[in-house]
Amino acid sequence: MITVALIDDQELVRTGLRQLAVSDGDIEVVAEAADGRAGLSHVRERHPDVVLMDIRMPVMDGITATEHIVSDPNLDSTRVVMLTTFDDDEDIVAAIDAGASGYLLKDIRPADLRSAIRTVAGGDALLSPGVINTVLRRLSAQNRATPRPEILEGLTVREREVLTQIGRGESNREVGASLFLSPETARTYASRLLGKLGARDRSQLVVLAYESGLVTPGHAALIAVSD
Repeated sequence: MITVALIDDQELVRTGLRQLAVSDGDIEVVAEAADGRAGLSHVRERHPDVVLMDIRMPVMDGITATEHIVSDPNLDSTRVVMLTTFDDDEDIVAAIDAGASGYLLKDIRPADLRSAIRTVAGGDALLSPGVINTVLRRLSAQNRATPRPEILEGLTVREREVLTQIGRGESNREVGASLFLSPETARTYASRLLGKLGARDRSQLVVLAYESGLVTPGHAALIAVSD
């Protein structure tokens, strides 16, 4: 059973998300809160697998609450998915920088919401090509586009290949297909990269793949068009 906490200041939104999330029987909502501070308290108490976190809330916003969750060693297995009604570049970059493992608009289809929860709970990130492009554009705007090849020191050739595909937004299954590996082997490589590079999740691996020079905005744009 995948456990979920819902943190959103609108009760109607929480009710709808709860009903949508639990309908298949493999997801359980174990906590709810109307602001980031109360939500953070619930998360620290219940240790859910996934937190669906609104970005804009009173008392404490979702970005700040996410930063607290990500920095808490007792919540190392908890993943945050940001929810918003706005497809805003600033929000997307802030969410990824805070350590969120995904970013969803609230008009997401019910089946896609449940799939997203399972994806994040399984250790993958929800980074569509469009979101990746947004992150890369912002990194360029912040003058972080100069490659840092030292990031790759200590990585094998295969690990660099896997990091490249992750940086292009591929899931473990897609990485495996691209590099002729099984999904399980691709997942093993991804886990090894997290450890070697000191990254919390795949969203951080995407940024590192870009900063190292393995992936460029142009590559990501091609993926976005082809998908």
